[in-house]
Amino acid sequence: MGIDKVAVIGAGTMGAGIAQVCAQAGWNTTLYDAFPEGLEKGMQRVDAFWDKGIARGKTTVEQKQEWSKNLHAESNLENAVKDCDLIIEAVPEILELKQQIFQEVEQYANQNAVFATNTSSLSIGKIAGAINRPERLIGMHFFNPVPIMKLLELVRHDKTSNETVNVAEEAGLVMQKTTILVNDVPGFATSRLGVVLGNEAIRMLADGVASAKDIDTAMVLGYKHPMGPLALTDLVGLDVRRDILRNLQDSFDDDAYAPHPLLEKLVEKNRLGKKTGMGIYDWSSGQAEETEMPDF
Repeated sequence: MGIDKVAVIGAGTMGAGIAQVCAQAGWNTTLYDAFPEGLEKGMQRVDAFWDKGIARGKTTVEQKQEWSKNLHAESNLENAVKDCDLIIEAVPEILELKQQIFQEVEQYANQNAVFATNTSSLSIGKIAGAINRPERLIGMHFFNPVPIMKLLELVRHDKTSNETVNVAEEAGLVMQKTTILVNDVPGFATSRLGVVLGNEAIRMLADGVASAKDIDTAMVLGYKHPMGPLALTDLVGLDVRRDILRNLQDSFDDDAYAPHPLLEKLVEKNRLGKKTGMGIYDWSSGQAEETEMPDF
């Protein structure tokens, strides 16, 4: 099955990034969001990323012009998904919301369309259980920032067909991603490892083991991580990390996955990371600067 037309549902940070790489792959790409202001911000985010690439000499004006022709904004779901070969959902991590989205999408999509969810922690099987053709749904877990991060984690549930897996793998190849294939277990491979490392780093910060910068430097230079676990938590979003930990805690019935109280306190104070300008670090200058932690 070839891919010519793609729809991305949800124009937030992840959805906009996914739509961008789809447009760059040469596909006719529609970015959908139910909220006009969110859709506008998503399109602006893509445009700004392309402009930054031009300013840095990594891309050309001609490339941006070509990619822009492939990307369209749409606020009507039926118009967005009809005749699409691949439909990727990137809405907030709420199971019922994702189930509802795919139930609606299934009404308008063609019979051969492949459905993909960008969830980083929810059960792919439970999401697929809400539709009539669960074999057509697979997890396609992208990483932020999507245009830069090379990994694409594919997650198959018990009913995912081999054809669906093949389409997802081919899509990843065209998007210039390296794909891994994992089974539908809580946290998959990446989220389960990543959030545990991040949660332990927050525990070390709260215990006064070292500063946030020094903890991150230890992992960057000592273990060759491209980014420290605390800076990465800020980039992903502290609320996202908190929710994944809670899901793992419930799924495994194991308090070892419980979010550290400092993480809970930061989320409570809306210090969600880079997206709010403040998290474990202060991002108001555009760079990660040390800042005081709240009491918990």
